[in-house]
Amino acid sequence: MAEQDEQQQQITVLEDTPVPGDSQTGRAVALARLLHHECTHLLQLYKQRETFLADHTPDGGRIVSLSHGSDEPSLEQQVRSLHAALRQCLGLIHCVIVKEEEEWGELEGDYETMRKNVRFRLEHLLYSTKDLAETEDTTLEVTPDHQCTEETDGAGGVFGLKVWTYRVLLELIHWADHAAQTLHGLHKERGGTEEI
Repeated sequence: MAEQDEQQQQITVLEDTPVPGDSQTGRAVALARLLHHECTHLLQLYKQRETFLADHTPDGGRIVSLSHGSDEPSLEQQVRSLHAALRQCLGLIHCVIVKEEEEWGELEGDYETMRKNVRFRLEHLLYSTKDLAETEDTTLEVTPDHQCTEETDGAGGVFGLKVWTYRVLLELIHWADHAAQTLHGLHKERGGTEEI
């Protein structure tokens, strides 16, 4: 219980940390960093619940992958690509929630609460990246980009679902970190402070 209180205090501190200049890009960077922190915490909670994963390294590469049209995309193009990846991540977390609730019902624990927080934070980050990257010529969607129809890692059954969920959580951590780095680059390019 003390660990949970400490982590809630860390989240509150992150949420209340002022962003220098309080710019749109600065807020997006702070949001991406908070999402990364919460995704990491969600994975820790999942590993506590599924102890067999402590020594497990998942097979396969990225679940979400993107291709850039040009060799050196501009930061705006990188943010649009990031937005597309985050939409796929939102679809994956929606799918995890649906599949876990189908398998075990709606549970109310720390993991489930954090899973919902991650989903809401990811939706918020999607709105932020949309506002940063949308132009007159480009319209960006915020809805999940995933149909949740494929099998989970081919293994099937409960074990396959657990391993697939683990891979999804690792993917969320990767893209939240990528978002923080990309948005920080955009923040600096647009004249924001170096340190946020």
